[in-house]
Amino acid sequence: MSARIIKENVYSVGAIDWDERHFHGYTYVTKRGVTYNSYLIMDEKITLIDTVRDGFQKEWLGNIKAVTDPSKIEVVIINHIEPDHSGGFPEIVKLCPNAQFYGTEKARAGLLKYYGVQAKNWTSVKSGASVNIGKRTLDFIDAAMLHWPDNMFTYSAYDKILFSNDGFGQHYATDKVFDDEVDYAAFMDELQKYYANILWPFSQVLAAKLAAIAKLNLQIELIAPSHGLVLRKYIPEVMEKYLFWSKNSTVNKIAVVFETMWKSTEAMAKKIVEGIASEGVDAVLFDVTKTDRTDIAAYMLDAKGFIFGSSTHDGEMLPVIAGFLHFLKGSKAKNRKAFAFGSYGWSGEAVQDIQDTVGNIAEFGEPVKVVFASTQEELDKCFQAGKEFAKKIKAT
Repeated sequence: MSARIIKENVYSVGAIDWDERHFHGYTYVTKRGVTYNSYLIMDEKITLIDTVRDGFQKEWLGNIKAVTDPSKIEVVIINHIEPDHSGGFPEIVKLCPNAQFYGTEKARAGLLKYYGVQAKNWTSVKSGASVNIGKRTLDFIDAAMLHWPDNMFTYSAYDKILFSNDGFGQHYATDKVFDDEVDYAAFMDELQKYYANILWPFSQVLAAKLAAIAKLNLQIELIAPSHGLVLRKYIPEVMEKYLFWSKNSTVNKIAVVFETMWKSTEAMAKKIVEGIASEGVDAVLFDVTKTDRTDIAAYMLDAKGFIFGSSTHDGEMLPVIAGFLHFLKGSKAKNRKAFAFGSYGWSGEAVQDIQDTVGNIAEFGEPVKVVFASTQEELDKCFQAGKEFAKKIKAT
């Protein structure tokens, strides 16, 4: 990668991580890799917006050097301190000791805790503050809890660019710069996965922030996030999606997620899906032991119906689906319909365990339970349960 111009005198100078397949520890599978976007503005005061993950400083500084001497940077803006964005902070403090740094007060405190270093000239800013760098005045917009307390956006009215950090991001390693330079379906797929796995728990905050930004009447021609592609063509489509997701809106589709021991619960799951299909409602069957939870969460983001199944083992649901549901309950999903199902040998606690774990995100109906392997009559009941559930989904 080299410095890539996104607008006159504005460059993308970040790094591409082609090989990263696990993000946020092992919570997010990044099948298309990751980018760590950083932006350089050439004005009377050369300005850097965000840095890169530790280990990518050489590539990042090389990209900056393709445009200017890094030691000439006079203004550094830290929109967010998570290590994938702030790993280059100690390096830039060392290279530019007299630069003026801007970020929230929480960012200042967090950077000191992370790295044990601090910028000599730091200004803590709040929404409405700004800095003039020559032709441009950069405005700061509070974005707390999108998705950390220190987050903020930076807006350049001169360029009509919103530097949105984690907002509107996607995990998509590519040598392209803009959203319209890659396959649209792949781009939107990564956008939805990112929202589902990073921002879903903060939908209420995001909805309020989108409304507040709308009131500012910002002219936006580009949205430059810190992961993935810069938005220029599909801003209306992306905004429409974000508004839809942030309101916990749904479409008539159902996710059936299960884990099985001896395939009895799996047989139930397949019959339930057949029943759903008989009513013309879309459904996808996910074996949680075989499908990445990143993809399951992305599908569930706008699904109206959730159906969860597990065999009972040692008086509980099975461990892989237990981990997935503990992850899912943090989504704060709303307005979903659900039911639980599963086979068991003795006591059958798994269905109640499921409801107890994620009862906060969905309204659960009557569960379906089977002892050992299902009879044909019991499989017919599973089919009917799926059919009746699909009718409820269509009716609400």
